[in-house]
Order: sequence, then C-alpha cells, then structure tokens
Amino acid sequence: MPETMQAVVCHGPEDYRLERRPVPEPGPGEALLKVEAVGICASDLKCYHGAPLFWGDENRVGYCEPPVTPGHEFTGTVVAIDAAAETKWGVRSGDRVVSEQIVPCEECRYCRRGQYWLCQPHKIYGFKQATQGAMADYLLVPANARVHKISADLPAAHAAFAEPLSCSLHAVERATIGMEDVVVVAGAGPIGLGMIAGAHQRGPKLTIALDFDPHRRELALACGADLALEPTGAVEEVQKLTGGYGCDVYMEATGHPAAVPQGLYMLRKAGVFVEYSVMREPVTVDWTIIGDSKELDIRGAHLGPYCWPAAIRMIENKLIPVDRIVTHQLPVTQFAEGIDLVGDGTKSVKVALIP
Repeated sequence: MPETMQAVVCHGPEDYRLERRPVPEPGPGEALLKVEAVGICASDLKCYHGAPLFWGDENRVGYCEPPVTPGHEFTGTVVAIDAAAETKWGVRSGDRVVSEQIVPCEECRYCRRGQYWLCQPHKIYGFKQATQGAMADYLLVPANARVHKISADLPAAHAAFAEPLSCSLHAVERATIGMEDVVVVAGAGPIGLGMIAGAHQRGPKLTIALDFDPHRRELALACGADLALEPTGAVEEVQKLTGGYGCDVYMEATGHPAAVPQGLYMLRKAGVFVEYSVMREPVTVDWTIIGDSKELDIRGAHLGPYCWPAAIRMIENKLIPVDRIVTHQLPVTQFAEGIDLVGDGTKSVKVALIP
C-alpha cells in the first residue's frame, strides 16, 4: 500500500486543489477502498460556487468543513477490512462496493427511529472532516457507514450511479404515485432521469418530462417518459392533457427557482409536489396557491434511504440506460474540467472522475 495518494482538496469556494495526502488507515470496523469512479453531483457544483447551504448565510452555518476531499457518489474495491466490518456489511477484500452517502451516528432521535438519512450530526462523504470523499485514490469507509456490494461486471462509472439513482427512487417513493396518475418530472439531468425511470416502474397513466435540452428530452423518453416537453408553455399543455385539472404529481429536479411556481400552477387541486433540488438562492412563491387555492401536499426528499438495493438492481438489470446517462469519464487530475462540464449543462449529463 502506498503511503500517499493524489486527492482533490476543497479549501473554500472555487479553491479546489490537487494535492498529495496520506493514504488513510482503517481502524476497527472500518474498511479502505481503492476508488474506481466518482461522479460529480450538482451539489458538488453548488458547493464549488459558494451556495449558502455549504458556506453559510445569515440564517445558517455552512455545512462544508474545509479542507476536505469532495465526492459522495462512488464505487471502489475493498483493499483492507477487518472481521467485524466483513460481518456487518457482508463484504470481503476484493469485493466491489458502493456506500450510502450519509454516515449516520446511530444514536440521535432520527437514527433511533430508523430515519437515519435525517441523522442530526449528518455526516456525508465529501463535506465533513470525519467523512472525506472519493475524489482521491483511496477512501476510508467509517464503521457506521452503510455499504452494499455491487457487480464487478459493471463499468465503474455505472456502478457509481447507484447514489444518484437511489436519491431519485426516494423522491418517487415520496410521491406515492398511483396507476391513474399523471406525473411530471421537471429536469432531465441525472436525478430527473432517475425519477423518470423510477416513476415508469410504478406504472402511472402518463409520465411527462420537462427540459429545455433536446438531447436530455430524448434521454427522458429512453428512461420511460411518455412525453418530453420544453418547459415554456408546459403548464398549458399539461392542462390540456388532463382535461383542465392539472397533473397529479410534480417532481422538481432542476435546481432552478422558476421550476417551483411552474409546478404549483401545473398541479391539480390536492396534488403532490416533491422537491429534491438544492437551490442556489431563495425561491419566492405565492403560498396562497398551496393552501387556499389548491390544498397541495408539499413534500421534501433527501438522499436515498432504503432505496439502494433497488437502485443497484435497476442498474445491474439495465432498467435505466446508464451507458447513455454517463456521458463523460475524466481522470481525477481533470476535476476542474469536470466541474465546468457539469456547470455548463449543455455538453454533458453525468460526469465521472476516474482516479
């Protein structure tokens, strides 16, 4: 095992550097992975550009703890593990695994209730000192992590897509989609495409994707959407398709403030709005629509709790075209180019880094 490794290190907004860092040494109940691939998430992009969630504002303390190595959607091969970790996770040295993005404390109010994804300390890979991320050659898996074995036959970047797909599937669960529902997914990026694929598995009456990019609309159809529309004029189009009522479910996966009021106007009375995105700035809406006008059910969605086995099955069984979603694979030395690709949004869908 080498003593040092290359790693991307976040020191602050737009201050990310490729450095040499010590290879971590696993302790009792922990494991060490040789990282094979790590995806760049939209939240990584927003952290890079200084979003308040990560760096704080007048209402909150920033979530990010620099200096820290980013990267929370990854896969790797186990290269060091003890008997306790083998027993807990059911994996051995040489297995390819993925790990859920959150490392819960198992002690707080939420963890004791089984709501581990809402853990109060809330340590997620790539943002906290205790949970360094995967934009590096090696990654330490803490004892409280949740680890899943995944097929070694998959391309590594496809295996790493289990993280965003699990998030998408949790949003679909929050939507409680029925077979007679008209479902609208705003945004056909990685999360939105996963929502479309997950919604399609629920067998709704109609699944509609919204995106300005024609290539992403084409991908949405490949993921199971019945229709893929431009957002401009979509409210009126959905009204026509539903006899003037509006859609039953609206899932927001764009991260753009304009998509929020669009959903409120598009939904029928007593419809369900599922919000997944991390917004870069505050969003202002007419709350009268939510209450007095429509009595809407507004639901947040966060991470991918209990959805990882299903996400892994979908990828392994080719129920989602990950080969078309993962558009770029770059060496980790080109992390800045990868972040720019994600930020541009017109040349890529999912970008993965390969250490």
